[in-house]
Amino acid sequence: MNAPVILITGAAKGIGLAAAKELSTRGARVIVSARDFGRAEKAAAGVGATPLLLDVTNGHSISAAADAIRGTFGRIDVLVNNAAILLDHYASIETLTPDVLRETMETNVIGTLRVTQAMLPLLRESERPRVINLASGAGQLDGEPQPWAPAYSISKTAVNMLTQQLAVGLPGITVNSMCPGWCRTDMGGAEAPLTAEEGADTLVWLALDALDAPDSLNGAFVKKREVIPW
Repeated sequence: MNAPVILITGAAKGIGLAAAKELSTRGARVIVSARDFGRAEKAAAGVGATPLLLDVTNGHSISAAADAIRGTFGRIDVLVNNAAILLDHYASIETLTPDVLRETMETNVIGTLRVTQAMLPLLRESERPRVINLASGAGQLDGEPQPWAPAYSISKTAVNMLTQQLAVGLPGITVNSMCPGWCRTDMGGAEAPLTAEEGADTLVWLALDALDAPDSLNGAFVKKREVIPW
């Protein structure tokens, strides 16, 4: 197969950009997308990638992005649903408003679904198509729940269920969720123990190296290259 074509949403900074840099270095043809084309263009230029305008909350933008990818690359081998927002970092469930929850779900969950659906024809042009959804330990149901960012946490739990539904509903396409860990990004803050590059490691592994993983690695939640409980 030719060099893999990898689309990363929300990749103008943070974990998405760190992954784009590493994947590009390893020979992949990476598409860095963002809802601001200027930011996508600047980020892509720094890592040897292709910039793309893509707002995961806008149907027209998603369709236009799919058309642009088809015209340039003809397929997608790996779709990385990385775009996400965190609006309620210091909120509690008592003060969480429906509007904040709605906006969070629109980007983090519905956006992931809409982009995946729109890119299916391009993914089906690949010999081994893969979808990687960025989830979070904040949405993990195994263990004690943490009173932190309720809208964000709820959305990431939903991303994990969406991953399972896509994995069983899209034969021939491998779909997994991953947890990058707590990383020093704009979202994670300066106190996080991991760099964005460390957080991107499992993403890069799932995109390239996990091609040699067993077929059972589908519909799974992965962290540090290992399957973890939901």
